[in-house]
Amino acid sequence: MVRSLYDCPQVPVGPAGVLCRVVVATHPASTKKSPVGLTREGVVYELFFTKLPQQVFTASDVVELYLHRGAFEPQLSDEDTEQDPDRWCSHSAWGQECWQVISQWVWNLRLELGHQLHPDPVRTTEFAPALPPPSPHAAPASGYAPPEVGLPWKAGRFSGQAFALQPDGTLRCQASQKLLPHEQRREADGSLRVVYGASIHSCRPCPLREQCQWNGSATAKPRQGSRLLHPLQVSSAPLLWRDWSRRVHRRACLQLVRHQRIEVSLLPPAAASSGKADVILSRPQRAHYRLSWQERLARNARASTSGQVTIRLFGVPESFATSLGLATA
Repeated sequence: MVRSLYDCPQVPVGPAGVLCRVVVATHPASTKKSPVGLTREGVVYELFFTKLPQQVFTASDVVELYLHRGAFEPQLSDEDTEQDPDRWCSHSAWGQECWQVISQWVWNLRLELGHQLHPDPVRTTEFAPALPPPSPHAAPASGYAPPEVGLPWKAGRFSGQAFALQPDGTLRCQASQKLLPHEQRREADGSLRVVYGASIHSCRPCPLREQCQWNGSATAKPRQGSRLLHPLQVSSAPLLWRDWSRRVHRRACLQLVRHQRIEVSLLPPAAASSGKADVILSRPQRAHYRLSWQERLARNARASTSGQVTIRLFGVPESFATSLGLATA
């Protein structure tokens, strides 16, 4: 499928009028209804909203990045498979959200530990090649910068700045008349000059003709104006995509956990004092349902005379244990 792209920078979007870059993609409609976009008169229109700057990402790069999002679908499938506690650990929305946060933390922890086991470098993919140098005789691949208007050319006359550019691509003069584009000229530096012209039937009876045209009412031709479009300066460096493998690091961490052996040893406790008095419990204390948090923590606290617990992990690489701050034998 070949799309025609139209790059529209600084477009006000939404009730607040937030300025956003909009890329309009069009392609001919087929006999089957398009699942995305809006079809009008045999043409499918798709809108892409982005904040990516024009000086770095062309309109083609923006569309390609959006269409490339399908590469993340397998990773999202892995997340659904490995992070399913939020479905069965809680029936409430806030509980599922809490478990989702915990699952995401475990996911990131597996990735980090997997990188410690296999510190592979980041993969670099050339997502889009470098742009060739623009030719002065052809339209630039990066598009054009916003149009520029010439400075005033005669005192007391309307300059090109008095003619506002309209959304339909025409100009509107001070008398609310349209100037239609009728010529495009390629300049020597690769710029494109678009020439607009009004209708002579609109200019002759216009009360502002003396301020608008060079010789006033003696001018036999209608008013004309132009807009100069300079090629948009886009970085010529290629667009690089950097990422890691989707499953290697997580699987390396899980494989290490499955092959570990844990040995827990408990030293004999120190001799307890013989002068320990019997504690008389009240009925609420015996029932365990009226204890405060401080009382519960004090009851469950480990005694200072208890023996020391030693945990030994077998099967952990030394470099991996060092990265976690574990003591090695």
